[in-house]
Amino acid sequence: MPPPPPPAVTSLPHQCSVLLRRLAASRSLPPSSFLRALRCLHARLLTAGLLHAPSHPHLTLRLTHLYTLSRDLPAAALLFRSNPCPVAATSLVAAHAAAGRLPAAVSFFDAVPPARRDTVLHNAVISAYARASHAAPAVAVFRSLLASGSLRPDDYSFTALLSAAAHLPNLSVRHCAQLYCSVLKSGAGGALSVCNALIALYMKCEAAEATRDARKVLDEMPAKDELTWTTMVVGYVRRGDIGAARSVFEEVDGKFDVVWNAMISGYVQSGMVKDAFELFRRMVLGRVPLDEFTFTSVLSACANAGFFVLGKSVHGQVIRLQPDFVPEAALPVNNALVTLYSKGGKIDDAKRIFDSMKSKDVVSWNTILSGYVESSCLDKAVEIFKEMPYKNELSWMVMVSGYVHGGRSEDALKLFNCMRAEDVKPCDYTYAGAIAACGELGALKHGKQLHGHLVQLGFEGSNSAGNALITMYAKCGAVKEAHLVFLVMPNVDSVSWNAMISALGQHGHGREALDLFDQMVAEGIYPDRISFLTVLTACNHAGLVDEGFHYFESMKRDFGIIPGEDHYARLIDLLGRAGRIGEARDLIKTIPFEPTPSIWEAILSGCRTNGDMELGAYAADQLFKMIPQRDGTYVLLSNTYSAAGRWVDAARVRKLMRDRGVKKEPGCSWIEVGNKVHVFLVGDTKHPEAHEVYHFLEMVGAKMRKLGYLPDTKVVLHDMEPHQKEHILFAHSERLAVGFGLLKLPPGATVTVLKNLKICADCHAAIMFMSKAVGREIVVRDVRRFHHFKDGECSCGNYW
Repeated sequence: MPPPPPPAVTSLPHQCSVLLRRLAASRSLPPSSFLRALRCLHARLLTAGLLHAPSHPHLTLRLTHLYTLSRDLPAAALLFRSNPCPVAATSLVAAHAAAGRLPAAVSFFDAVPPARRDTVLHNAVISAYARASHAAPAVAVFRSLLASGSLRPDDYSFTALLSAAAHLPNLSVRHCAQLYCSVLKSGAGGALSVCNALIALYMKCEAAEATRDARKVLDEMPAKDELTWTTMVVGYVRRGDIGAARSVFEEVDGKFDVVWNAMISGYVQSGMVKDAFELFRRMVLGRVPLDEFTFTSVLSACANAGFFVLGKSVHGQVIRLQPDFVPEAALPVNNALVTLYSKGGKIDDAKRIFDSMKSKDVVSWNTILSGYVESSCLDKAVEIFKEMPYKNELSWMVMVSGYVHGGRSEDALKLFNCMRAEDVKPCDYTYAGAIAACGELGALKHGKQLHGHLVQLGFEGSNSAGNALITMYAKCGAVKEAHLVFLVMPNVDSVSWNAMISALGQHGHGREALDLFDQMVAEGIYPDRISFLTVLTACNHAGLVDEGFHYFESMKRDFGIIPGEDHYARLIDLLGRAGRIGEARDLIKTIPFEPTPSIWEAILSGCRTNGDMELGAYAADQLFKMIPQRDGTYVLLSNTYSAAGRWVDAARVRKLMRDRGVKKEPGCSWIEVGNKVHVFLVGDTKHPEAHEVYHFLEMVGAKMRKLGYLPDTKVVLHDMEPHQKEHILFAHSERLAVGFGLLKLPPGATVTVLKNLKICADCHAAIMFMSKAVGREIVVRDVRRFHHFKDGECSCGNYW
């Protein structure tokens, strides 16, 4: 037999070509391994003299392209500079544009001589400008393509141009129409990608008729795909035309899950949660693929609307499909689940889901942190905050706000200062939280400093910050400054009006508060239930009973707002303090629900004022059943008996209080002096300057007696000698704080004191005389309202 023929000898260029193709197909290699293999091939081409060889140009081009895939862009650029051909330039333009390096991408286009540029290279540059939202340069490149004479734009050219044109400033229907005409003249009007880009362009245009033209393009398209329908649906949703979006959606022929997701998202954004859930149900029944976007939208909708049971049923679907989720896809779904259970009052279940998550991001941590804050589990929230591996502005904002709402304003300010010390820049919402803390503490100087920071940072136009400033100044006794903030706010909303009405009411300006409410309505701002609550409170502080009834009746009659327990409680309190306890008793009978603790507290307070012992005792019994551990009930009932001289009954109530382990909240007052808050308790001797304060009050007391002040010992509700009662009155916390302020603040400065309980009648009278004796304005904020004392008078007119 003849010997077998020798094996064919494969040429080296062919071997290199095969190796380059194999490497291009092995993109699953780790990046480092891929780059190492690529450099080995580069070296082989270089030693064999095949790099930039005129007979084998495809080898260099393929090598350049692989370098762009490896992200070693400098090596690709070096190969290109040796031979700036349009094919290599196209790869480099695309790679640098994808990396966000637009100037470098354009430089490769410029490096190719105009005579050598082809349509594909022009398309790459137009797409690069479109990716960077630069419309004008993209149009200029397109025009250069038309001006070349030898080149013609193709479907990709128009698709890229239309995508770029969507970013034109002041985009008009005329611009869109001109581009549409160019598409039709070129014969590209039947291309699917071009039509999709045209629809997207029209939907970007703000003019109302643009949607009509987009619909025309849709109707004339010979074929449609998922992107077509999604663009139309999303475009209508962005314009707020959910009806048109639904109409287009119902025309879709095919189980395009992206379109379904877009429609569900539109329903959610429009607050149409039931429609979103019904569409989700149709997806399940129609076996349309469900993905992480579907579940995230539906779960978020259920959480925000309070549809917890529906959300749990969606969770069941998630459990069945979760094995198909990759970790990246599961993350937003799990975050939505944590939100659902947190808002549904199941914070422990939310924490279990959080702990089971294989991967977490800052959204995950912020979600569980917000859940604990909203569930009033502040200590748990603090633990989560400390554990967080990474925090953003939202993390700090949530924690600052949580401290404020949890009654820990000092901690809120400490955390805010810590945030700034760590060089995290607070947003306007975080500033609003810190400003609210200043208001709770009465820290006016600190609040003014934060106001200055807001102006410096350009946040003065923020509604959240402005509303917080109104409340802060009002709570610190500076109602004029609060009103000034309200007047200069560029945009006021219902919260702003409510805050200002509340401020005026708290400071005894009842008529002005009602006038402002009427002005709000006249300006077209629709009042809400909070608006009426502030108005009723203003009437309460000013004794405007008839006006209070008028606004109470106006709620439902004129605005369709059903009065709640808080509105009834305010009206009952108003009647009781005006001495009309019989009307308050009759009003209770008309309430369309069982009286709540706040209503019985208002009745009990009115009985204390009017001496109706029978009704007061009944109200107290109801409160003992509802909230047996509330100290205010025992104190108020005991004081009612004491005021009537029924010492045995008063002692019986105090014994009952002790037996049930209920402790009375101690009265305390505080004042800010020298950037420090000084706190005083009744009979305080622990303050380092207490002795000096008592001595000063004795001196001022002598002047007060000359002006006619006599201690009102009836407010001391204990059976003891008159001189003992006078001693107790002398050491009340608000009087000590006022004395300290008069001693330490500069002459003429207003003394502002805050108190956690209601000011007693004797201290009210004493501070009126004190203001006249020392010639200073004194402001006291108690648990109910503000009292501005000046020249022996009080802003409340002795009605509080």
